Amino acid sequence: MEFPLVFMFTLFAVTFLVSGERSTYIVHMDKSFMPKAYSHHTHWYSSTVDSLKSISPASNGQNPNPPSLVYTYDNAFHGFSAVLSKQELEHLKKLPGFVSAYNDRAVTLDTTHTFEFLSLNPSTGLWPASEYGKDVIVGVIDTGVWPESLSYNDDGMGDIPARWKGICEEGQEFSASLCNKKLIGVRYFNKGVIAANPNTTLSMNSGRDTQGHGTHTSSTAAGNYVEGASVFGYATGTARGMAPRAHVAMYKVIWDEGRYASDVLAGMDQAIADGVDVISISMGYDGVPLYQEPIAIASYGAMEKGVIVLDPIAIASFGAMEKGVIVSSSAGNEHDIGSLHNGIPWVLTVAAGSIDRLFAGTLILGNGMSIKGWSVFPAPALVKDASLIYNKTISSCNSIKALSSVRSGIVICENGSFYDQVYYVSQSNAVAGIFISDETFEDSFFNFPGVVISSEDAPVLIDYVRKGAKPVASIKFQQTFFGEKPAPVVASYTSRGPAPSYPGVLKPDVMAPGTLVLASWIPDSVTANIGSNIALTSDYIMISGTSMACPHAAGIAALLKGAHPEWSPAAIRSAMMTTASPFDNTENYIRDLGIDNEIATPLAMGAGQVKPNDALNPGLIYDAMPQDYINLLCSMNFTQKQIKTITRSSYTCSNPSSDLNYPSFIALYTNGTTTKLVQKFQRTVTNVGDAAATYKVKVTAPEGSTVKIYPITLAFREEYQKQSYTVTISYRGRSSGEVTFGSLIWVEDNGKYAVRSPIVISPMIKTW
Repeated sequence: MEFPLVFMFTLFAVTFLVSGERSTYIVHMDKSFMPKAYSHHTHWYSSTVDSLKSISPASNGQNPNPPSLVYTYDNAFHGFSAVLSKQELEHLKKLPGFVSAYNDRAVTLDTTHTFEFLSLNPSTGLWPASEYGKDVIVGVIDTGVWPESLSYNDDGMGDIPARWKGICEEGQEFSASLCNKKLIGVRYFNKGVIAANPNTTLSMNSGRDTQGHGTHTSSTAAGNYVEGASVFGYATGTARGMAPRAHVAMYKVIWDEGRYASDVLAGMDQAIADGVDVISISMGYDGVPLYQEPIAIASYGAMEKGVIVLDPIAIASFGAMEKGVIVSSSAGNEHDIGSLHNGIPWVLTVAAGSIDRLFAGTLILGNGMSIKGWSVFPAPALVKDASLIYNKTISSCNSIKALSSVRSGIVICENGSFYDQVYYVSQSNAVAGIFISDETFEDSFFNFPGVVISSEDAPVLIDYVRKGAKPVASIKFQQTFFGEKPAPVVASYTSRGPAPSYPGVLKPDVMAPGTLVLASWIPDSVTANIGSNIALTSDYIMISGTSMACPHAAGIAALLKGAHPEWSPAAIRSAMMTTASPFDNTENYIRDLGIDNEIATPLAMGAGQVKPNDALNPGLIYDAMPQDYINLLCSMNFTQKQIKTITRSSYTCSNPSSDLNYPSFIALYTNGTTTKLVQKFQRTVTNVGDAAATYKVKVTAPEGSTVKIYPITLAFREEYQKQSYTVTISYRGRSSGEVTFGSLIWVEDNGKYAVRSPIVISPMIKTW
């Protein structure tokens, strides 16, 4: 869930298929079958679709709605999308080179301080080592961009890399001159949404952002420096992205009129072809496995037998990984265990956490005492020496009628929900409200002058009101405080693993700031309200969601790519994971707001809060090549066609293995059973630290389990040398379905490096 608008995309019902109806299909083809007569795959695909025109002729010999080509794909995916009838699809399946087809899927969407919170600084560490992301290109798959935002100014930017092949595509209210050395490319993809809604008129037929989401995510990842940024006086400072000197390319695939997989695939396919180094995609598909056998859902009529369901992000990101492009994706905002999407083994999956920043109002009592509380009221309101009103009969503030007798003053509310109470108080004669609550706020809604104070601070206020002859108070707004503790905490909304698409790899991977992140916004939309009839706009906004965490990780990945251009996507992900911290700024374990502030498990936060500077020099990395992921797919009982749909090319299944060389471990059991189980893992680490180094293992076993490592010492003689080890976990299932966790850390003898991997024992969840 993101505030004030919901952006993280959730899959909903697929299209009904009736024999005579047309739908958009995404079709995978085997390019090795392309006849030599065709000079290019696009000609072959076009000819293939044209050949279907004779299949469903109208009674007069002409087909009024012939099959039509929508997109061709060649980088993230081999194939095309086309509008076809069921009969044409059946004929297509019999043609040489056909691999699979599935229905186009509809999807719904998924700063000034975060760099300091993550310890990025100009003196040491990842920023100077990467030259702030210089020459790195971040591709963002989203709702478009507002190019006039100051976050896309190109002051101080280097030249556009010579390898860049992209363009600045013109369109409605968008000219090519709006691109520059920062925003180097903009493209838009709408053939899928038009094919699904042929009579629609797009409200903004260009790369311009009409929703704000793409502007926010891209400026978070790689926005340039903007002095004096703030949201209605809160969080004032110099805004910048994680990689402020990286170039940005926007691929608009999300439209007000709809959102379809064919457009998402086209955007990712083009980003790879254009030469991006990192892809940030803050959206996902719920209820979709990496690959699912054809199924029939007669009760919904949603899917005909033979139409295959597949995650387009999984397909496209595999092609990106093969080209050395790291894909950062959001975990989702569904909160529940097993609700995580983008649990794709070859991408970076990012959870969301809080920041150590408090937006506040200060309550100053007539006796001089002050109390700091939560407020984001969007104006410099004047509440000075106003009477305090505290009456037990109305203090629940849950009735307009009860509050109708309130005179002008500051009403004190307790024992209720802030969101309900602020509404009722706003309908009264009160000039402001004091809300006693221990709620933790993850949104920026506050449309009435007031402040929320904790129950711990409340006795001071109540005592003053009861003892004072004429108690009064003042409130100062637009205040921002840093260093709040504890921070981070896992956000309540962030989706938890295990990943239903493939639970055998622990997801999410890491956590990054996602709650109340300040970044650029579109200036022609409502971003806050005062009362019920005053709407406000702002060039910047604070919103929450894993959509905001994803571009933080993408920007950090861009910095690592700049510092280590030779590293693979797996190496970059490994460095971020093994150096992430499970501790907050009180040096205690990170807590989870979603489970009553209990200690967070790796199913909620992965390896922990990402630490960019430590990731620069992780000591050891867990690397993986495309064949390693193919070996994983080969172990998953997929058919040859299904595997080829993902890999797009010839492959060998001579060494199938479900044991991917991943920087984490998850052992599963059937929920409700207490059977004794043993699971063995093998891992290989590569020395990217000091040439000669010795590491010894330190293990914290999950409760009730035994973890054995062999060998317990790894000695390296040179840089890039590899060493392997095995992990054997003996454990029992738990009738309660409890999740237990621990860690494995390779500690270098001199203490310079500590390479940490989380270990989780979890009940198996229902897979998609």
